[in-house]
Amino acid sequence: MSDARYLQEHNDPDGPRLRKAERREHILLELKLHPHVRISDLARRFGVSAETVRRDFDALSRDGLISRNHGGASAPAQGYYPGLDERANARIEERSRIGRRAADLVGEGDTLMIDSGSTTIQFARALAWRGVQCTVITNSLPVAMTLGHGTAEVLLCPGAYLPAESAVIGTETLEFLERFHVDHCMIGASGLSAGGPTETVRGFAAVKRMMLKRSAKAHLLIDAQKFGHRGFNQVGTLDQIDTVVVDTPPEGALHKALASAQVTVCVAI
Repeated sequence: MSDARYLQEHNDPDGPRLRKAERREHILLELKLHPHVRISDLARRFGVSAETVRRDFDALSRDGLISRNHGGASAPAQGYYPGLDERANARIEERSRIGRRAADLVGEGDTLMIDSGSTTIQFARALAWRGVQCTVITNSLPVAMTLGHGTAEVLLCPGAYLPAESAVIGTETLEFLERFHVDHCMIGASGLSAGGPTETVRGFAAVKRMMLKRSAKAHLLIDAQKFGHRGFNQVGTLDQIDTVVVDTPPEGALHKALASAQVTVCVAI
C-alpha cells in the first residue's frame, strides 16, 4: 500500500479517533510526503483540537523528529552525517576492540537494550561469537540479525524505518522500549564532550534517552575520534552513564568531566 493511500484510509474523520501514538506516526508519514504540515489541517483531519496537535508537534520536536515553525512543522534540517554503511567501513579495528571489551560487561542471563550504530554492531558480533545467553531489545536490524542466529533471545522494536541506518525510530519505538526494565543498555553517540553524549541522526537521541531511562546500568561505546564533538541533539548528561568503553583514554576537559561524574572508563586494548 502506498503512503498516500495509507494516509487516506487511516484519516477518515467519520471513523474512530486515532490514539496519540498513531497521530504522531501519521505526522511523520505526512512529512515524508510533504515538506511542511499545518496544525489546522491536521487537527481537522484527525478530528482533534489544534492544541492537541500542537502538543504532538512539541513532543516530536523534543525527540528531534521534526522542526517546529509558525503554525506547523517540517522535517528537521540537518547537515551531512555519514550513513551506517559509510561509518561501518571506518576505524573497523578500533570499533572491534571496543565491541569486544564491551562484551566483557555482559553476563549469562542478562537483559540488554542495544541501539543502532556501527560500534554497537561490533559489540553484537562479539557477543554472538561468545555465545552469551541473554535477552536483547534493539531498534537495529543488523544487531537483531547478528544476535538472532545465536543463543540470544531478540526483541525487535517497531517503528518508522530509516533505510540509511537500517533502524527504526519514532513514537512506537519509544513506547515499546518503555515497557521493559533491563540490566544494561549499550548505546553509541555522534559525539562526546564534557556536556555529555550527543547525537546527529534524526530520532536516535530519543531512543538513546529512553534506553538510558529503562536500564540499571548504562554503557556508552564510542571511539576517540568523537571526543569533543557535539551532535545536533543532546542524549543525556555524563552522570547518566556508568561506563564509557573507548579505544583511547580521554584527556583534558573530557577526562576531568568523566572523573567528576564518576564514570568508569574502560579502554579496549
